[in-house]
Formats: sequence, C-alpha cells, structure tokens
Amino acid sequence: MASTWHVYALECADGSIYTGITTDPHRRLYEHNETPKGARYTRSRRPVKMLVCNPCADRGDALRRERRFRKLSAAEKRKRLKDL
Repeated sequence: MASTWHVYALECADGSIYTGITTDPHRRLYEHNETPKGARYTRSRRPVKMLVCNPCADRGDALRRERRFRKLSAAEKRKRLKDL
C-alpha cells in the first residue's frame, strides 16, 4: 500500500515559516518539536506549530509544491498558505 505524501508549513517560535514534505504529518511535527530528527532550521526555533498540511498526488507533486512555496517571500507565504 502506497503512503500519501503531504506538503506542510510550520510556524516557528520566531514567526518564520518552515515548509517540508512527509508521509506522516503527526510524527513529523513531533520530530520537529521534540527530537534531533527535526530540521536543523526548526531545532533552534522551537516550539513550532502546524499551519497547514495538504495531501499531494505523489512525492513528486509534494516536492514541486514545496519548492514553489519556498521561493515566495515571507509576506507572500502568509497570504498563500491555503494554496500550499
């Protein structure tokens, strides 16, 4: 059985937005907040909270959506969170 890929955005304690992909959003949020497995970027900006998490057609789709979103300015990211 294939896993569903998700693209997600987190808000860090400093107000910045981090974007990533995963097959298990609950596990990934836990890792970002509680373990060394979280991204280096979020480790120094804890706690983080999930702003949005959307399913994707496949891993490639998730990667493309993440890449597109990461190129936006911080202000644009906040405006377009629902479109992630």
